This record gives sequence, C-alpha cells and structure tokens, in this order.
Amino acid sequence: MARRKDQEARRAQLGEAAERALLSRGLEGLRLRDVAQEAGVTPAAVLYYYEDLDALMYETFQQGIERFCRSREEAAARHDDAREQLLDCIRHGVATGPQDRLPRLMFEYWPRTLRDPKAASLDSVLAERQISVYQGILVLGEAQGHFTLEDPTRLVAANFVALEDGYQMDVLAGRRSRQEVITALHSYARVATGYRPDA
Repeated sequence: MARRKDQEARRAQLGEAAERALLSRGLEGLRLRDVAQEAGVTPAAVLYYYEDLDALMYETFQQGIERFCRSREEAAARHDDAREQLLDCIRHGVATGPQDRLPRLMFEYWPRTLRDPKAASLDSVLAERQISVYQGILVLGEAQGHFTLEDPTRLVAANFVALEDGYQMDVLAGRRSRQEVITALHSYARVATGYRPDA
C-alpha cells in the first residue's frame, strides 16, 4: 500500500511539473527533458511512470478538466436559487487574467484535439460537463419561475459555454478583462432567460 501511495504521489508531482513546463514553453516546444528538469528527475524516471510525453500530457489535461469542471459543479451546488447558481457558474468559468493557470492549461492543450482523437474525446467531456451544469441551472430556473426561455435549455446552455470559450481567449491574451467578459455573459443571460443579473 505504501508503494502505491508513493507512486501516486510521484505521478502527481510529475503532473504538476508537466503543467508548469507546458505553461512555460507551450505544447509544440515541449520536450520530455523539460518536464523532467521541472520535476527534478531524469527523463528515464518520467518514463518509468508514463509510456511517453504524450501519455503524461494527456493525463495532465484530463486532471485539469476534472479540477475545472468540479469547481463549477461545486459552485453551482452551493445555492438553492437558480439565479445564484447561474451567477456563480459564470464567475467560475471566466479566467481571472492572462496568468490563470487552469484555463491556460486547457487552451495550451486544445490544438492537440484537432489531430488526436483521444484528446478530442477529452475535450468533448469538458464541453458536455459544462453544458450539463448550465442546463441543470436553466431547468431549475424555469421551475422556480425565475427564467423564461424561448429556446431549448440545452441550446442556451451550449451557447453559454461557446461564448465563454470565445471570450476566454481574449482574457488569456490580455485583450479583455475578466469583468468585461462577465458583463457580456450577463448580457446574454438577460436575453436568453429574461433574468437581469446586474439589476
């Protein structure tokens, strides 16, 4: 059991090192020795735990998705009122700025999804979990009488996620502030649900 815990701790350490190296170098320029150096081990030590760099980066992306989605799901679950859920869901989906590590990890890895079916499958999981959170909030908001939707809940939920993704790049590139994006999402919420978040 102790050996298994040691291995899990080492894999976690390598995942954190991979994340730091990715954010520092970008995916295209990333090499196995960069991750090893970041972790303070040899490349051979990394390969003891992972078949290759791609396997390590896949797991790093997978764990990043889990942290990002769980944060949103837990934020929404803290409230009984769908309006508060919506506000918190929006807040948890927008990067704080260009150096926000978790959204940067998602966007650094995203180009891989265009060519790699395994990565594309993970990206689909990310999208579906986010859509599911929004859809649950919208259904609840209708039931509580707070929201009036003209379009199907899944379509509105998917639009929230698509808007976030589009604006997220602006925040990470420093072209828009977090507050500007939140304001834009509130504007869409007003049009799509009839609820005025800023009122």
